[in-house]
Formats: sequence, C-alpha cells, structure tokens
Amino acid sequence: MSKTTETKEIFAVYKQNVNRCFDEAEKNVAQCLQAVTNLQQEYATACKNTIENAISMQQEYASRTGLSTNVPSAYFKIVNDATEEIVKTGSVQSKAVLATIDAIRQNVKTFNDNTKSFSDMNANILQSWFSAWTPTRN
Repeated sequence: MSKTTETKEIFAVYKQNVNRCFDEAEKNVAQCLQAVTNLQQEYATACKNTIENAISMQQEYASRTGLSTNVPSAYFKIVNDATEEIVKTGSVQSKAVLATIDAIRQNVKTFNDNTKSFSDMNANILQSWFSAWTPTRN
C-alpha cells in the first residue's frame, strides 16, 4: 500500500493559515461589535427606565405626603443650564473620539497602502545584496 504525501511550499501553507485566521477574526469581530452595541443600548434603556421610575416614585411620595414641590425659577435655570453643558460636553467628546478614530483609520490605511512599496523596496535591497556577492558569468 503506497502512501502519497502532498508536499506544499511552507510559505503557501503560512499564507493559507494566516488568511483563515483573519477571515475567522473578521467574522468574530463583527459579531462581538454587534453584541456590544446591543448591550450598550440595553444598558442605556435600563438606566433611563430606572431613573424615570425613581422620579415617578419620588413624585408619588411627595404628592401623597403633601410635600411642596415648588422651587424658585432660578433653580430651574441652574438645572437647565447644567444639563445644556452636559449635553454640549458629550457632543464635543463624541466628535473628538470620532475624529481620533478616523485619523487612526487613515493612518492604518496609509500603512496598508505602503506595505507593498516597503515589500518591493526590501526585495530590491535583497537583490542588490545578492548581486554584490554572486559572481557573474561571462
């Protein structure tokens, strides 16, 4: 019984396995990002509902006990101004994060675009080294 063994060039095997790993990683990353997004949305909804329920409970308690809930208009201005600043800060922070992520993405894209050039340059350097040490035949 003869056993045939398939011989493959090692770099082809490396490439094939690296591609398999990255293909699987791309699928996993997409699934994880979706799961994290869903979790964040659920968490935000839970926080909002918890706060709204706490306010409703406090309002009910104040109403049943006869506590006055009237406050000076200056207080409303302070609360509204503070909320406005919090919203503005969140917006600025979000824009800064998105700009940073975009800059990083551009840098990675530039690196990726230049990888072929670096590889070609290294191949040319290697060729020149070999040329210097390889005798020429006349």
